[in-house]
Amino acid sequence: MKKENQIKTLDLHGVKHNDVRRRVENFALLNETPLKIICGNSDVMQQLVIAVLKDHKFKYNKTDFLSYNIITVN
Repeated sequence: MKKENQIKTLDLHGVKHNDVRRRVENFALLNETPLKIICGNSDVMQQLVIAVLKDHKFKYNKTDFLSYNIITVN
C-alpha cells in the first residue's frame, strides 16, 4: 500500500485470489475515500474486488490505464 497524490493505493499484484477479500475489506473499511485499487489484467481479480465493494455498498469506477485495471473507490 502506498500513497500517491494523497490517494491511498492498494496494489494487488502478486496477491493470491484467496487473500483478496480480506485485503480489500481491510483497506476499504479502514481508510477514507477516495482510494485506488490496482487489479492488473486478471478478470477474476477485478470481479473479486468489485464483489467486496458491492457487498459494502461502496461507489466505484473502473478504469484501464496502460493495461492496469484500476478501481477508484469514491
